[in-house]
Amino acid sequence: MVDSQYYLPNDIGISALDCTEAFRLLSPREQLYAHYLSRSAWYGGLAVLLQTSPESASIFVLLQRLFRKQPPAQLGNVATAAGLSPEEYQAFLVYAAGLYANMGNYKSFGDTKFIPNLPKENLKALVWQSQAFQDSPSEMEALWDSCSTLLFSLEDKQKQLGLGDKGITTYFSGNCCLEDAELAQRFLDSKNLSAYNTRLFKKKSEGKASYEVRLASAVQKGESGETRCGRYNFEDCVFTVSRGDYDHLMKKVSENLEKAKDHAANENQKRMLEGYSRSFTFGSVEAHKEGSRFWIKDKGPIVESYIGFIESYRDPFGSRGEFEGFVAVVNKAMSERFAKLVSSAEVLLPELPWPKDFEKDRFLLPDFTSLDVLTFAGSGIPAGINIPNYDDIRQSEGFKNVSLGNVLAVAYATQKDKLTFLDEDDKDVYIKWKGPSFEVQVGLHELLGHGSGKLFVQDEKGTFNFEQDNVRNPETGEKITTWYKGNETWDSKFSTISCSYEECRAECVGLYLCLNKHVLSIFGHEGQDAEEVVYVNWLNMVRAGLLGLEFYTSESKSWRQAHMQARFVILRVLLEAGEGLVTLKESTGKDGRPDALITLDRSKIHTVGKGAIESFLCKLQVLKSTADVEGGRALYEGYSAVSDGGSHNFLCLRETVLQRKEARKMFVQANTRVKGDSVELVEYEGSAAGLICSFTERFADDAEEVEAHLLELNKRDAPWHLKHN
Repeated sequence: MVDSQYYLPNDIGISALDCTEAFRLLSPREQLYAHYLSRSAWYGGLAVLLQTSPESASIFVLLQRLFRKQPPAQLGNVATAAGLSPEEYQAFLVYAAGLYANMGNYKSFGDTKFIPNLPKENLKALVWQSQAFQDSPSEMEALWDSCSTLLFSLEDKQKQLGLGDKGITTYFSGNCCLEDAELAQRFLDSKNLSAYNTRLFKKKSEGKASYEVRLASAVQKGESGETRCGRYNFEDCVFTVSRGDYDHLMKKVSENLEKAKDHAANENQKRMLEGYSRSFTFGSVEAHKEGSRFWIKDKGPIVESYIGFIESYRDPFGSRGEFEGFVAVVNKAMSERFAKLVSSAEVLLPELPWPKDFEKDRFLLPDFTSLDVLTFAGSGIPAGINIPNYDDIRQSEGFKNVSLGNVLAVAYATQKDKLTFLDEDDKDVYIKWKGPSFEVQVGLHELLGHGSGKLFVQDEKGTFNFEQDNVRNPETGEKITTWYKGNETWDSKFSTISCSYEECRAECVGLYLCLNKHVLSIFGHEGQDAEEVVYVNWLNMVRAGLLGLEFYTSESKSWRQAHMQARFVILRVLLEAGEGLVTLKESTGKDGRPDALITLDRSKIHTVGKGAIESFLCKLQVLKSTADVEGGRALYEGYSAVSDGGSHNFLCLRETVLQRKEARKMFVQANTRVKGDSVELVEYEGSAAGLICSFTERFADDAEEVEAHLLELNKRDAPWHLKHN
């Protein structure tokens, strides 16, 4: 019996993302702009298969070939003839939908592998009797042979993503470990190269360790100035910087960005797309930064988008970006509320619990918009985004925040019978106020969380961005003795903890500022309703901290999801505050299985709770501002520890959480098709079959070419994933 965390349940929630109304209100020109941006995002999103696991791309092609020949209903008849039960065929459909939704066979939220919940021989029988196999038996057999072992394998190392012995990663060759990642980061810093669009491959050459830093780009040769292509000696090793990673896909991305440019609304959008296109063509992060600068200047567009190697959550070292691209349309009503929050930022920032010297010299008013997603290509869809992630641009030029309204509406609809670890009274309040409270938290988290706080920097010329003689550490009263130097960034300094630490800081800002009556009134909450929003926001956070244990791997003592680790840390902080603020008790459920109950004393949120978050948030910011990696690690890893000692047996509670977990919902997204001078929106039902059809029709015009390219790229990578290089 396979542990249920390694397969997706047959009754998993699958919902269609509704953007019909938003898309209908676009002008024909805006629809064409959105269409070509979407095409660009979908082609680029296929790179995530190659960024996830050695087998993901082959499994994707296998599924595409099966379902292109026979859609789910038709293939169901083949399944019956091949001896599969209805439950087994549904399990296969859910697996296929999961692979498409996560762009690989590891969950985007939690990084755990998932396998089909049916016997391998039954799935093989289905493949052998399919029309795809009848038409091309040798090709389909070769495809099956290339991925079927890993498709079902649950060896310890393959159960989760990780570096070295801790798991699977394709950001590095199979023979790399943490020391290699650290060495490569020093090399990249020395060349002023960003790791965002790179992967690292290691081999022995002439008795020396030899590393290839491969940049994502459509071209392999040509201009190379800012990409530093070439061969270098560094710390008794050889480094080669080369281009051409995902070249076929990057070419498609750039071609569609050029087409989108013809329908851009203004000069900023054109310049933005030029920067992106140059970045994906030549592998230049500097060009992507340049595009991002024009993107920031494009205030309040009707069609919003961002594309590139963005979030570094899934790189075990924390500095390489996963590809994502989104296209969305403004939701005007919700955006008005966020605009009011933005305009109050300068009043609210001084409320945060650190001295003004630790706040940016000038708050850069970001664009904060609520959007309905048309396209989100990548491994998963978040509820809110704060970008760009480039420290230098965020510090001095600005950023944008987006809240994804149609994602929020679907993702946080909760059924009472599926709500775990709360008492009955709390469940009713939670269901009523979860949506409104989460809207407040997302706004505060993205805008004033990620948007706040200063990094102390000494640039290459030796100039400091703070007054060395006057600024004092509020925790010690001493002068500042550590800071970021030259090319050092938050990500490169804090590496493996940077993502989760920053999410924790942003979540704490949300908890802290949601206590402010002015903030609540911006979102239309007054009096007792406002108190309910505060209560449910804090209650949701402590419950999420408990649920976070699902994303902890006890064998390797590591966390697999940045946000959930952050919420567990906050739970620990609030439990430590004592005075009955939060209680967490193990119990036995009505079904006789282990259970737990978490409660929050609402009368103590504004006193005990506020004090605890205030103190912790100040510590987080000071350690971040001063580049105090040692202190930051000690604090954060201390609260992240999951043990069976102390007042709570978290290892035991983890087993309870795993037994009672609800699978994360999956989203079905529409396609767009050009029909004459207009664009048609093609929608699908919210089911596994609907999700599958959306993908088989997504690449309908060039499916065979795309699949051949994916297999070629995968073959190119294959030797590097063997550990003995």
